[in-house]
Amino acid sequence: MRPMPALLMALCALMLASLTVGAAHVDLRDIFSDPQAMLVLLESRVPRTVAVALTGAALSVAGVLIQALVRNRFVGPDTAGTAEGAALGLLAITILLPSSPLWLRMIAASLSAMATTWLFLTVIRRLPVREVMLIPIAGLVLSGVLGSVVTFIGWQTDLMQYVGVWLMSGEFSGVIAGRYELLWVAAVAAGLAWFAADRFAILGLGDQVATGLGLSTASVMRLGLAVVSVVTAMVVTTVGMIPFVGLVVPNLVARIMGDNLRASLPVVALSGAVLVMACDLIGRLVIYPYEVPAGMILGIFGALLFLWLLHRRPAHG
Repeated sequence: MRPMPALLMALCALMLASLTVGAAHVDLRDIFSDPQAMLVLLESRVPRTVAVALTGAALSVAGVLIQALVRNRFVGPDTAGTAEGAALGLLAITILLPSSPLWLRMIAASLSAMATTWLFLTVIRRLPVREVMLIPIAGLVLSGVLGSVVTFIGWQTDLMQYVGVWLMSGEFSGVIAGRYELLWVAAVAAGLAWFAADRFAILGLGDQVATGLGLSTASVMRLGLAVVSVVTAMVVTTVGMIPFVGLVVPNLVARIMGDNLRASLPVVALSGAVLVMACDLIGRLVIYPYEVPAGMILGIFGALLFLWLLHRRPAHG
């Protein structure tokens, strides 16, 4: 079976299961005759299910883009300082303008995430080209430094609860109607990447090759930075950072489909949605009726997948 139909079937099955799992019993056969079940479905279950799918798909696409920008498979939005940059922007706007509207917080988080990601790109350009593993190490160091700054400022300003939600939460229990719509912005930003997929694929070949083929590397770099930053900022603002999705999903899909981004990006998006949806369901069932955050389940499962990717030889070459 081709990847797309199989992934669509899996996603539909998981979304249907997500609508029926929870502390409140909801029978989909009785939703039109039971006002209480309809209320739970529309106000909680449907927004949560949509938010999980959008988060997984958008983060996976963002992972593909940042790997193309840095030309390294071991980098993701959560290991390049992007998430910490978004949290730093949210923290700054919360301190300086505590009554600021949501759109201003979104802009602040996106701009800060873009700045820290650009800083990461600037740092790795000074590293030896042949030392491939130095790039993810530099990303982890930068993420750690930025995370320490965010934690220190949050501690000093008594905003540690917000910092915990932005960087260490990764859970969807608080998602209800009216509190997840920012993720549609992330989905639109990720969707824009498909229209420039060929340019990102050429950029991944290197600056000299891309320039020789007539590609404006600076403009493609700016587009990629904008998409990665907006996606990460929206996810951090809404549900907190979800680890490993943007790292392992692009690698798994690339092993099957290669580097044809125009063909693989829809598969990457669906795979990310399926992975996050499955982990969210596991977290809701493992200690039912209580929940384990999806970010924790993904942290365990994603770490195992990443170790497998490190030790598993590529299928080709």
